[in-house]
Amino acid sequence: MHEFKLPDMSCGHCLAAVTEAVKEADAKAEVDVDLPQKTVRVESGLSREQLAGVLSEAGYPPAS
Repeated sequence: MHEFKLPDMSCGHCLAAVTEAVKEADAKAEVDVDLPQKTVRVESGLSREQLAGVLSEAGYPPAS
């Protein structure tokens, strides 16, 4: 399980975009978004670095 802080995530559209981006990269991924906390937890076969890249490409770069 990987958890990322996504400071640019602010609305339902953001939530959908983040979920869709992760699912495109790994259809079997489990995505749990906490919009008020601006965090996303991902259970995936992809590495943390790969997931961070997917999120960044979708316009939601994780905070370091």
